[in-house]
Amino acid sequence: MFRHQVAIEPADIDHMGHVNNSVYLKWVQEAVIDYWRTVAPPDAVARHLWVALKHEISYRRPTFLQDNVVAEVIADKVEGARAYFTTVVRRGQDVLSEVKSCWCCLDAVTQRPARLAREITSRFLPPEV
Repeated sequence: MFRHQVAIEPADIDHMGHVNNSVYLKWVQEAVIDYWRTVAPPDAVARHLWVALKHEISYRRPTFLQDNVVAEVIADKVEGARAYFTTVVRRGQDVLSEVKSCWCCLDAVTQRPARLAREITSRFLPPEV
C-alpha cells in the first residue's frame, strides 16, 4: 500500500461547507500518479504516461478544510496496457471514500497504449498466490 498526503485547498470547499465530490477524483489521480513515480524506475516514468479510463467512487463521509487526509493506493492488477487500482481516502481511521479505477498506460512519445514489462509491474503489484 502507498500513502499519499492530500492537500485540501479553500477552493475545494463547496456551497455545503465540505469538499466537493469532484475534488476526490483529482486526489485519486494525484495519488495514483505519485504512486507510479515512487515505485517505477526513472526510465520507465520518463517513457510512460497514465490516463484514467474509469473511476467508481463511493462517498462515505464528508471532508472539511481542516481535515488531515491521506489517500491509500493499492495496485490490484495489470492486464495488457491497463492497470486497476483501489484508492481509499481516510481521515485517521475514518474512511471518507473508496475508489476503484482503471488506467491505461501510454507510450510517452506516441501516446498509444503500452504494455509494461513484468519487472516493472512486479514493483507495485501484490505477489501472486
